[in-house]
Amino acid sequence: MEVPDIVLDTNVLVSALRSRRGASFRLLSLVGTGRFTLHVSVPLVLEYESALKHLVDKVPLTPEDMDAVLDYLVSVARRHHIYFLWRPFLPDPKDDMVLEVAVTGRCSHIVTHNVRHFRRVESVFGIHVVTPQAFLRLLGVLP
Repeated sequence: MEVPDIVLDTNVLVSALRSRRGASFRLLSLVGTGRFTLHVSVPLVLEYESALKHLVDKVPLTPEDMDAVLDYLVSVARRHHIYFLWRPFLPDPKDDMVLEVAVTGRCSHIVTHNVRHFRRVESVFGIHVVTPQAFLRLLGVLP
């Protein structure tokens, strides 16, 4: 199987840091292992950072720990400059940001807990929109 290229929606990262028991955490723990290639852009990383700042005092991580997570993600991800905006394509502008990285990076998958927010993406762009659990099944990590 070819190594999938993916974009993580912010909700997956937040979910992974809130609980070590779910599919989001399992997926986050596979970042950088070569099972898939993560793609990001500066605006998306800034969105990740903003969401993580709201988790302070809600998770057992310090702000420094959260910065370390972000630094690691950026260090192993394929980084993109977005030159063409697809906005507005989706109802939520933050979802458009995820879509733009996926299109620019020619990603095969967007991994999100809000699959319904990305309804037309597969038919228009050919990008599969899946939950963390479904993506882990695709990788063969979950039965």
